[in-house]
Amino acid sequence: MKKVSNSKSNLEERTAKFGENIIDLVRKIKLTSVNKRIIEQVVGSGGSTGANYCEATEAESRQDFIHKIV
Repeated sequence: MKKVSNSKSNLEERTAKFGENIIDLVRKIKLTSVNKRIIEQVVGSGGSTGANYCEATEAESRQDFIHKIV
């Protein structure tokens, strides 16, 4: 098993890759009127993971970090 670093940059890279993987996944799904909104929500939530983490790393205190990350 590959050892995963707990460094800040590693988590930023992994959340960015996660967002990319979500986009790659939904591109393979046939868009219909039934699943259009669900796909939009999945892409939005998958992409926001990295953005939320980056914002949390700019927190002014531990309490602020927890507030932003949760």
